[in-house]
Amino acid sequence: MKKMLIGATAAAAVAAGTFGAVSANASAPAAAPAAAVKADAANRNLQQTTHLTIDAATKAAQATLDAAEAENQRVTVAVVDRNGNTVVILRGDGAGPQSYESAERKAFTAVSWNAPTSVLAGRLAQAPNLKDIPGTLFLGGGVPVTAKGAPIAGIGVAGAPSGDLDEKFARAGVEALDK
Repeated sequence: MKKMLIGATAAAAVAAGTFGAVSANASAPAAAPAAAVKADAANRNLQQTTHLTIDAATKAAQATLDAAEAENQRVTVAVVDRNGNTVVILRGDGAGPQSYESAERKAFTAVSWNAPTSVLAGRLAQAPNLKDIPGTLFLGGGVPVTAKGAPIAGIGVAGAPSGDLDEKFARAGVEALDK
Protein backbone atom coordinates (compact mmCIF):
# COMPACT_ATOMS: atom_id res chain seq x y z
CA MET A 1 0.00 0.00 0.00
CA LYS A 2 2.84 2.38 0.88
CA LYS A 3 4.53 1.89 -2.53
CA MET A 4 1.25 2.51 -4.35
CA LEU A 5 0.63 5.70 -2.38
CA ILE A 6 4.16 6.97 -3.04
CA GLY A 7 3.81 6.11 -6.74
CA ALA A 8 0.46 7.90 -6.98
CA THR A 9 1.86 10.93 -5.19
CA ALA A 10 4.88 11.04 -7.52
CA ALA A 11 2.66 10.67 -10.58
CA ALA A 12 0.42 13.49 -9.37
CA ALA A 13 3.46 15.72 -8.79
CA VAL A 14 4.82 15.00 -12.25
CA ALA A 15 1.41 15.56 -13.83
CA ALA A 16 0.98 18.84 -11.98
CA GLY A 17 4.42 20.01 -13.04
CA THR A 18 3.81 18.99 -16.63
CA PHE A 19 0.42 20.69 -16.70
CA GLY A 20 1.97 23.89 -15.39
CA ALA A 21 4.69 23.78 -18.04
CA VAL A 22 2.20 23.13 -20.80
CA SER A 23 -0.28 25.79 -19.79
CA ALA A 24 2.45 28.34 -19.14
CA ASN A 25 3.92 27.84 -22.59
CA ALA A 26 0.91 27.27 -24.76
CA SER A 27 0.43 30.06 -27.26
CA ALA A 28 -3.28 29.22 -27.53
CA PRO A 29 -5.61 27.21 -25.34
CA ALA A 30 -5.30 23.50 -25.98
CA ALA A 31 -8.15 21.70 -27.68
CA ALA A 32 -10.41 20.01 -25.19
CA PRO A 33 -9.39 16.35 -25.03
CA ALA A 34 -13.03 15.29 -24.73
CA ALA A 35 -12.94 14.00 -28.31
CA ALA A 36 -10.39 11.28 -27.52
CA VAL A 37 -11.19 10.82 -23.83
CA LYS A 38 -14.77 10.58 -22.63
CA ALA A 39 -16.49 9.48 -19.45
CA ASP A 40 -18.11 6.07 -19.35
CA ALA A 41 -21.83 6.74 -18.90
CA ALA A 42 -22.32 3.42 -17.08
CA ASN A 43 -19.49 3.95 -14.58
CA ARG A 44 -18.25 7.42 -13.66
CA ASN A 45 -15.02 5.93 -12.32
CA LEU A 46 -14.00 4.94 -15.84
CA GLN A 47 -13.18 6.78 -19.02
CA GLN A 48 -12.78 5.63 -22.59
CA THR A 49 -9.86 6.68 -24.77
CA THR A 50 -9.06 6.44 -28.46
CA HIS A 51 -5.87 4.65 -29.52
CA LEU A 52 -4.35 3.55 -32.81
CA THR A 53 -4.51 -0.15 -33.55
CA ILE A 54 -1.23 -2.00 -34.00
CA ASP A 55 -2.09 -2.30 -37.70
CA ALA A 56 -2.58 1.46 -38.03
CA ALA A 57 0.63 2.20 -36.11
CA THR A 58 2.55 -0.23 -38.32
CA LYS A 59 1.02 1.27 -41.46
CA ALA A 60 2.06 4.77 -40.35
CA ALA A 61 5.57 3.63 -39.44
CA GLN A 62 6.07 1.83 -42.75
CA ALA A 63 4.78 4.82 -44.75
CA THR A 64 7.21 7.03 -42.83
CA LEU A 65 10.13 4.70 -43.49
CA ASP A 66 9.15 4.41 -47.18
CA ALA A 67 9.10 8.21 -47.54
CA ALA A 68 12.60 8.43 -46.06
CA GLU A 69 13.95 5.59 -48.19
CA ALA A 70 12.52 7.25 -51.32
CA GLU A 71 14.87 10.14 -50.56
CA ASN A 72 17.77 7.81 -49.73
CA GLN A 73 17.65 8.67 -46.02
CA ARG A 74 18.48 6.18 -43.29
CA VAL A 75 16.16 6.77 -40.35
CA THR A 76 14.41 5.16 -37.43
CA VAL A 77 10.66 5.65 -36.94
CA ALA A 78 8.83 5.33 -33.62
CA VAL A 79 5.09 5.39 -33.03
CA VAL A 80 3.89 5.88 -29.45
CA ASP A 81 0.36 5.77 -28.07
CA ARG A 82 -1.47 8.57 -26.25
CA ASN A 83 0.33 7.66 -23.03
CA GLY A 84 3.76 7.76 -24.65
CA ASN A 85 4.21 3.99 -24.70
CA THR A 86 6.05 2.66 -27.73
CA VAL A 87 3.80 0.73 -30.11
CA VAL A 88 6.09 0.25 -33.14
CA ILE A 89 9.70 1.04 -33.98
CA LEU A 90 11.19 0.46 -37.42
CA ARG A 91 14.92 1.01 -37.76
CA GLY A 92 15.81 1.47 -41.41
CA ASP A 93 18.87 -0.19 -42.88
CA GLY A 94 21.92 1.88 -42.03
CA ALA A 95 20.19 4.15 -39.48
CA GLY A 96 22.56 5.41 -36.80
CA PRO A 97 22.50 3.92 -33.31
CA GLN A 98 21.41 7.21 -31.74
CA SER A 99 18.33 7.38 -33.96
CA TYR A 100 16.41 4.72 -32.03
CA GLU A 101 16.11 6.63 -28.75
CA SER A 102 15.81 10.00 -30.49
CA ALA A 103 12.83 8.81 -32.57
CA GLU A 104 11.05 7.52 -29.44
CA ARG A 105 11.65 10.74 -27.53
CA LYS A 106 10.46 12.92 -30.43
CA ALA A 107 7.25 10.86 -30.72
CA PHE A 108 6.68 11.10 -26.96
CA THR A 109 7.23 14.87 -27.00
CA ALA A 110 4.84 15.42 -29.93
CA VAL A 111 1.98 13.46 -28.36
CA SER A 112 2.57 14.97 -24.91
CA TRP A 113 2.10 18.53 -26.18
CA ASN A 114 -0.07 17.79 -29.23
CA ALA A 115 2.31 19.77 -31.40
CA PRO A 116 5.15 19.12 -33.83
CA THR A 117 8.50 19.07 -32.09
CA SER A 118 9.81 21.74 -34.47
CA VAL A 119 7.20 24.14 -33.03
CA LEU A 120 8.01 23.08 -29.49
CA ALA A 121 11.74 23.61 -30.07
CA GLY A 122 10.97 27.28 -30.68
CA ARG A 123 9.38 27.54 -27.25
CA LEU A 124 12.65 26.71 -25.51
CA ALA A 125 13.77 30.33 -25.80
CA GLN A 126 10.92 31.39 -23.48
CA ALA A 127 11.03 28.29 -21.25
CA PRO A 128 14.45 26.60 -21.38
CA ASN A 129 13.50 24.24 -18.53
CA LEU A 130 11.13 22.35 -20.84
CA LYS A 131 14.13 20.36 -22.07
CA ASP A 132 14.60 19.01 -18.54
CA ILE A 133 11.35 17.00 -18.61
CA PRO A 134 12.35 13.32 -18.73
CA GLY A 135 11.82 11.49 -22.01
CA THR A 136 11.41 14.59 -24.16
CA LEU A 137 13.45 15.81 -27.11
CA PHE A 138 12.82 19.25 -28.56
CA LEU A 139 14.25 18.75 -32.04
CA GLY A 140 12.29 18.67 -35.29
CA GLY A 141 11.03 15.27 -36.34
CA GLY A 142 8.05 14.47 -34.12
CA VAL A 143 4.40 14.99 -35.02
CA PRO A 144 1.19 14.18 -33.17
CA VAL A 145 -1.56 11.98 -34.57
CA THR A 146 -4.96 13.37 -33.64
CA ALA A 147 -8.59 12.30 -33.63
CA LYS A 148 -11.13 15.12 -33.48
CA GLY A 149 -8.37 17.52 -32.44
CA ALA A 150 -7.08 15.48 -29.51
CA PRO A 151 -3.71 13.66 -29.53
CA ILE A 152 -3.95 9.86 -29.73
CA ALA A 153 -0.40 8.99 -30.83
CA GLY A 154 2.94 10.45 -31.85
CA ILE A 155 5.30 9.65 -34.70
CA GLY A 156 8.98 10.41 -34.27
CA VAL A 157 11.73 10.18 -36.87
CA ALA A 158 15.46 10.50 -36.38
CA GLY A 159 18.48 10.02 -38.60
CA ALA A 160 18.00 12.39 -41.54
CA PRO A 161 20.46 15.30 -41.82
CA SER A 162 17.87 17.78 -40.49
CA GLY A 163 14.84 17.92 -38.25
CA ASP A 164 12.89 19.38 -41.17
CA LEU A 165 13.43 16.20 -43.17
CA ASP A 166 12.66 14.01 -40.16
CA GLU A 167 9.39 15.90 -39.69
CA LYS A 168 8.53 15.69 -43.40
CA PHE A 169 8.83 11.90 -43.20
CA ALA A 170 6.79 11.73 -39.97
CA ARG A 171 4.02 13.69 -41.67
CA ALA A 172 3.97 11.07 -44.42
CA GLY A 173 3.07 8.55 -41.72
CA VAL A 174 0.19 10.70 -40.48
CA GLU A 175 -1.04 11.17 -44.05
CA ALA A 176 -1.02 7.38 -44.60
CA LEU A 177 -3.57 7.06 -41.79
CA ASP A 178 -5.96 9.37 -43.64
CA LYS A 179 -6.10 7.06 -46.66
